[in-house]
Amino acid sequence: MSLNNKIALVDLAEYAGGTVDGDGSVIINGIAPIEKAASGQISFIANDRYKKFIETTKASALVLAPHIDSKGIPCIRIKNPYLAFAKLIDLFYPDERIVDDGIDTSSVIHKSAQIEPSAGIGPFCHVSKGAQIGKETQLISSVFIGRDAVIGGNCIFYPGVKILDGTKIGNNVIIHSSTVIGSDGFGYAKSETGLKKIKQVGWVEIDDDVEIGSNVSVDRGALGPTRIGKGTKIDNLVQIAHNVEIGQHSIIVAQVGISGSTKIGNGVILAGQVGVVGHIELGDGVMVGAQSGVKNTIPAGKQIFGSPARDKIAAMRIEAALNRLPELLREFNKLKKRFEE
Repeated sequence: MSLNNKIALVDLAEYAGGTVDGDGSVIINGIAPIEKAASGQISFIANDRYKKFIETTKASALVLAPHIDSKGIPCIRIKNPYLAFAKLIDLFYPDERIVDDGIDTSSVIHKSAQIEPSAGIGPFCHVSKGAQIGKETQLISSVFIGRDAVIGGNCIFYPGVKILDGTKIGNNVIIHSSTVIGSDGFGYAKSETGLKKIKQVGWVEIDDDVEIGSNVSVDRGALGPTRIGKGTKIDNLVQIAHNVEIGQHSIIVAQVGISGSTKIGNGVILAGQVGVVGHIELGDGVMVGAQSGVKNTIPAGKQIFGSPARDKIAAMRIEAALNRLPELLREFNKLKKRFEE
């Protein structure tokens, strides 16, 4: 539900940390994308590709970077419009508690589980032996919490989340539907009779302020923990194998796969469909382009792309050359024909 308030543009600017350009008395009652905004709403541009919509938008105000012409529309000027817009969304759409305090009668709670009174356990949840759930944490519905799992405060687990035995989760963690944390890692040894399963006896540790999308699988360590650092954000459909370590404030985009025992540093970005082999390290600040395959350790700060992944500039030159292959082949055939003649 949106906030049903009407707020002057000058007040929104102060809240977002920007300055007003134009009529600061304009009243704003909502927020919308620039191409769909109506009178009374505010919108934003964080990418120059959307500047064309300024000519046609019906928005009453905009959030813009200093260099963008507002075409006379009142606006909030700020260096980071995307961040400012995120703050305004929080203002117009404040968080609401989804599950009331207490335990729904349809849920199954082991007698040894410790659940803070301010936590909310929704319908059809299962909290196992020895589990702990912190203050104001919400299990929306059909959430499974395994034996001896420890869940911090102010977490939200959406329907169908599975937190398996021994998992340790910090505060302010959000996990979306159908994600599994703590499933067995993929470990087998060859034997005369086939593949012998290597028992996975580790666990998963997730630090504060992490958000994990839907249908993600984070495997428990074979021995010791799989770790996800503070503030890291993980998109949908990601696979994180056993004993992977991910640092703080990294971004893992959809359909990434990280193989076992790989170490990912702080502030790393793995774009969509990146694959990372096991037992390597990606240093702090590494950026990997979409659909890249990473097979070697990458030093801090590098930008890489391609399969196999290379330095980004070198990879783009190779890509440009490959795009010219048909033309070069035609030229080669012409020269060959002339030579033969």
